Amino acid sequence: MTNPHAPELVASCWTSAGAVAPLQVPETSPVPISDRIEAIASTGWSGFGLAHDDLAAARSTLGFPALRSLIDDAGLRHVEVELLSDWWDESLSHRCRSQFDLLLEAAETLGAKFIKVGTTIGKPLDDLDFLVEPLRRLTAEAELRGTLIALEPMPFSMVGSVPAAADLMRKVNMPGCGLVVDYWHVFRAGTSLDELSGSLEAHQIFGVELNDADADIRGSLFEDTRDNRRLCGQGDQDVEGFIQTLKSIGFNGPWGVEILSEEHRALPVREALRAAHETALACFPEDPALRSEK
Repeated sequence: MTNPHAPELVASCWTSAGAVAPLQVPETSPVPISDRIEAIASTGWSGFGLAHDDLAAARSTLGFPALRSLIDDAGLRHVEVELLSDWWDESLSHRCRSQFDLLLEAAETLGAKFIKVGTTIGKPLDDLDFLVEPLRRLTAEAELRGTLIALEPMPFSMVGSVPAAADLMRKVNMPGCGLVVDYWHVFRAGTSLDELSGSLEAHQIFGVELNDADADIRGSLFEDTRDNRRLCGQGDQDVEGFIQTLKSIGFNGPWGVEILSEEHRALPVREALRAAHETALACFPEDPALRSEK
């Protein structure tokens, strides 16, 4: 029997993508989308994410309406779509525009709550005011299609930390623009859980991604996040404390799980999904209300 009190977990795009990694060309999963959805549903997830190249492949083959039918038939309730970049630079609008159009269509047809956006790899910037108006434009267009814009801060990008991103959201000041808070990016940016809770407001949190990592960084920050993430509870970070911090702010799911590692990519997708789901679920404290039912 399904536990009605269990947290809803979403397999973020890379968690179910198999033998493919960010910045590969193309970033297309070798797993057929129908097999991927079946594996996600059969291992206990409530939803999943798809990256741009997988969305493009799905649209050109079975089409988004048929993909929506597969998702609904599998009983998956949450869909995430990503990742838009170059949106702040008008000189790159020719590249960004087609990506954004596809993500808008995917979000509208598949029922995605938000479109995830990022910023370019590089040193975090102190002055982020130049992003305010571009974010407002993206948000206004997304709202017309029934979705939201969610910025993901990363310690190797222009928006390098959650506190900086939360300040940026206050300047954007639109309810349709918020954040994806990925735990790997939180601790690798050096943000403590106290700093996290002191900087974020519940309405700013559109999505959360759970994962773990060793204490020491291997390679560059990007190489470490791409190749060396650990399953929840199997690294050196305080995943349970992060969950409790987000709950104390007012967030209560659905909870994304984003596992990226050479080890994870080498596993059969169903096995990888099962391990990611079970280890993430184990980091949630048992609901006291359930003890009397056992």
